[in-house]
Amino acid sequence: MNAFPPPSVIRPGPRILLVRLSAIGDMLHGLPVLCALREQAPEAHITWVVEGRTAELLEGHPALDQIIRLPRKWLKSPSAVWRLRRQLSSLAPDVAIDLQGLTKSALVAWLSGARRRIGFGGADGREISPWLNNQLVRPQKTHVIDRNLELLGPLGLHPGPARFDLPSWPDAAAAIERFLRERSLNRQFALLNPGAGWASKRWPPQRFAEVAAYLGQKRLLPTVVAWAGPEERRWADEIVCGSRGHAVLAPPTSLRELGELARRSCLFVGADTGPLHLAAAVGTPCLGLFGPVSAQRNGPYGPQHLALQNVLLTGGSRARRTADNASMRAISAEEVCDACDRLLARNQARPGSSVPAAHSGDDQKTSSRTLAA
Repeated sequence: MNAFPPPSVIRPGPRILLVRLSAIGDMLHGLPVLCALREQAPEAHITWVVEGRTAELLEGHPALDQIIRLPRKWLKSPSAVWRLRRQLSSLAPDVAIDLQGLTKSALVAWLSGARRRIGFGGADGREISPWLNNQLVRPQKTHVIDRNLELLGPLGLHPGPARFDLPSWPDAAAAIERFLRERSLNRQFALLNPGAGWASKRWPPQRFAEVAAYLGQKRLLPTVVAWAGPEERRWADEIVCGSRGHAVLAPPTSLRELGELARRSCLFVGADTGPLHLAAAVGTPCLGLFGPVSAQRNGPYGPQHLALQNVLLTGGSRARRTADNASMRAISAEEVCDACDRLLARNQARPGSSVPAAHSGDDQKTSSRTLAA
């Protein structure tokens, strides 16, 4: 029997703690929860606990009152845990919402002393998080954003259309505008990103080059190739060299600069990684390429986006992470070029469109066959 009192509609003025420590794409998938809380509880004080550089995208968000930044590997440092405990004690949240469903995120919620600690049950509540959280939600939706929004159910909240509301960043915008002027990109351009955290999520650079060449020759659309780190820089160089003169290399970018670069592009193409979800969050039409992770669950969120997936790997996260990229290579360059044409045509018919509010991620359309990792 549940001894916790029945939930009631959230009252004005509560102190709410959101916990989503990493990674970039996953943090972005939590933003609609933040926006829904601000909309339905405008007097609430909302704090977000986050690790590392991901905080760069949260700073200045209009729905957020406070950010608590944690260093990487903070859980292995007793002094870092003690400092966090003191910060959380002074905050004294009424409600903590664990958007991550891991031991470390649930531990943050538990350390906060919040009487109500809402987290995932079932397969989404991993490790010992179900023992540290005391109100568990078994999500029924498909897309990760919709599943996150279900965590508001115990508060009696029924969110409307999902929003991200990422602000503009003036310094980053100025840097990107300088780059675009220097490269004479004073008209529309596509943005490609060949990187991905898992090797199994990477699409071959040669095929990105074919797409850039196609867009330049058939659509008269130049391409900018984004990258981060030495390995991605090599892939980006390969794409530029193979594009038949239709692609240019992006400068090194911060997360905010990447967001502003995406905001100015008319099309983003990339795999399931942070830059894809950042581009979707700032309103850029996106084509997501998927293999080891379900596009229906993790695809770019909104009807102005498309996702391609011909093979879906099965098996545990570790097996899918360490697999080769055969599931990504099942997507041909011709398919991607055709999808780019459809996406550009669709969004040309939507002048001034941004991330649509009325979308449910369950509408994401993909066709795939499964393959064991």
